Amino acid sequence: MDWEFWLKVGIETLTLFFLLVGLAGLIIPIFPGLVVMWLAVLAYGLLTGFQTAGWAAWVIFILISLLAIFGSVVDNILMAAKAREKEAAWFSLFLGLLAGIVFSFALPPIGGLIAAPAALFLAEYLRRKKNAREAWEAVQALLVGWGWSFAARFTIGVIIASLWILWAWVIPPFFQ
Repeated sequence: MDWEFWLKVGIETLTLFFLLVGLAGLIIPIFPGLVVMWLAVLAYGLLTGFQTAGWAAWVIFILISLLAIFGSVVDNILMAAKAREKEAAWFSLFLGLLAGIVFSFALPPIGGLIAAPAALFLAEYLRRKKNAREAWEAVQALLVGWGWSFAARFTIGVIIASLWILWAWVIPPFFQ
């Protein structure tokens, strides 16, 4: 029995599992799906000694790292930018973010999804002298930004998974 083959299969299976968990986790805004994916790829690289694809392994890992960093920042930028288009205050956005984080842990998995827009609405409602229409426009803009950020993060997650597949399964035959 070739234990090295089965070890390789096990490592690749676990890596793919965590890549899929991270990708699925991107649906939940507060779940760090891209971080989970990056950690899976890092573990794969460390366990294989970054040797499976020669120098290309390092290039791919650097690309994956840059994508994970960009993806972790882009969602906040898109959501805030959309809400700021409707003149939402930074303090209101901070309260929404804080409420989203707290309620994601207090009432998982949807507590944060409800609390963030509700807190933004309440903060903007009070700030705008109880003008519900303007407060709701800020929340709608935030939700549009949320949708765009999900699309961006999910696309980045698919690219990360694809790069790992390239690293683990497509390129190695060229380095043997």
